[in-house]
Amino acid sequence: MSIAENILKIKSELGDSAVLVAVSKTKPVEDLLEAYKIGQRLFGENKVQELVSKNEVLPDDILWHYIGHLQTNKVKYIAPFVSVIHAVDSLKLLRTINKEAKKNRRVIECFLQFHIAQEDTKFGLDMEEVEAIINNDAFKTFENVRITGVMGMATYTSDKEQVRDEFRRLKFIFDTIKSRHFFGHDSFKEISMGMSGDYKLAIEEGSTIVRVGSLIFGARQ
Repeated sequence: MSIAENILKIKSELGDSAVLVAVSKTKPVEDLLEAYKIGQRLFGENKVQELVSKNEVLPDDILWHYIGHLQTNKVKYIAPFVSVIHAVDSLKLLRTINKEAKKNRRVIECFLQFHIAQEDTKFGLDMEEVEAIINNDAFKTFENVRITGVMGMATYTSDKEQVRDEFRRLKFIFDTIKSRHFFGHDSFKEISMGMSGDYKLAIEEGSTIVRVGSLIFGARQ
């Protein structure tokens, strides 16, 4: 199947439940344009230099989602145009995003990344760390970032029940944060979970954004 056919198939499965971020990292501009031509506007990248170079040559109405770990010293390169940053995992990073967004007279949407997998990983917050960020006096002064949701990655395993449990955990985390800190804030609404191998489970457990790459563009990396 073509890239266009793959996207249409996935979108038909998502229905109105969630939106699709086409994970286009390592893919050539021609592949992104094929997706663009059938209406795909949300693309996900995880390398700053690659994202900057693609943004320079692709249409202006693309909404870029930065989905990888982001170093603070790289924020300035994507702050002028990035739509959403999925993987905020520290107050330091959030402070930097706010500073660079202010320089560009923008408000950048951000998701708090949680460590929900049983695999070891360097990145991802727990509830105690998020409470510390939200209750920090500095956080309350940030006017150029908007926390609009949470993000997490499930364990890479064939055990579907384990993956389902991890997605349920992220949904519970979202609900808890919403009730404690964003009750009545309509903008806090996104749960970014689910990739090529598990997005259907993620949808069943409440995902609003799925990040799919290999099922669209092929498995080559």
